[in-house]
Amino acid sequence: MSTIAFLGTGLLGAAFAEAAAKRGDTVTAWNRSPDKVQALAQFGVIAATSPAEAVRNASRVHIVLKDDAVVEAVLAAARAGLSADAIIIDHTTTLPSLTAARAERLKAAGIKYLHCPVFMGPPAARHAQGTMMIAGPKVLFESVQVELARMTGRLQYMGERTDLAAANKLFGNAMIIGAAAVMADLLTLAQASDVSAEDAIKLLGFIDLNAIVAGRGMNMAKGNFSPSFELAMARKDVRLMIETAGDRPLAVLPLVATRMDQLIAAGHGAEDCCVLGIDAVQRR
Repeated sequence: MSTIAFLGTGLLGAAFAEAAAKRGDTVTAWNRSPDKVQALAQFGVIAATSPAEAVRNASRVHIVLKDDAVVEAVLAAARAGLSADAIIIDHTTTLPSLTAARAERLKAAGIKYLHCPVFMGPPAARHAQGTMMIAGPKVLFESVQVELARMTGRLQYMGERTDLAAANKLFGNAMIIGAAAVMADLLTLAQASDVSAEDAIKLLGFIDLNAIVAGRGMNMAKGNFSPSFELAMARKDVRLMIETAGDRPLAVLPLVATRMDQLIAAGHGAEDCCVLGIDAVQRR
């Protein structure tokens, strides 16, 4: 078993710390709100009064914080207690450019660092489910691969480019947030149509979303806008959606309509609706 530290015990960090303690690791944790660490005592997690105290003697230091600024502040506070051979495992969702700069600075200072953002919520963290991505030196990843694999259902090494996991984390979160916004509009249409919210969501089971990503999504990535669902026709359907909603608030459909109008005015109405991504790709 390992001696490890967790800096940040919000919902996700607390779940990770709890799971690690239950696996038999010696876990010390710190959080700016002491009560959040003290709540983990029932699982055997040791509360520390400072980041430096938390990381003392830890072979791995797991960071689960809010953003880049907090990561920098907490790392600075932890430096005094950090062991020479400790490896920092940063699970924070951060800006790719700042992540790369941080990795470079820490490397220059002789500090071992891997960026390991995750696609999982607290329940998944407690039960080693979900996905963890890793970016950083391969030899460093391999030295902790077994331990990290115990924390997640899927471990995906992204390579030595230190900002790549950060970028992919944003890609995934964009899809999650975007899907939530679209579903919010779908439920608004259901309300306006006197259809139950549950029945409206069940409809999504009839649509192969994975096939849409693999098909239309890959066409977008390749700049292939050969029509199977013309933009002009899709715009008509969006008009029907907005008219159905009436004066009810919509999260994304009005913005989609505006973008469609711009592209139709620019002469793209006869192309596939995936031409919405034309500015993001090189067209063949």
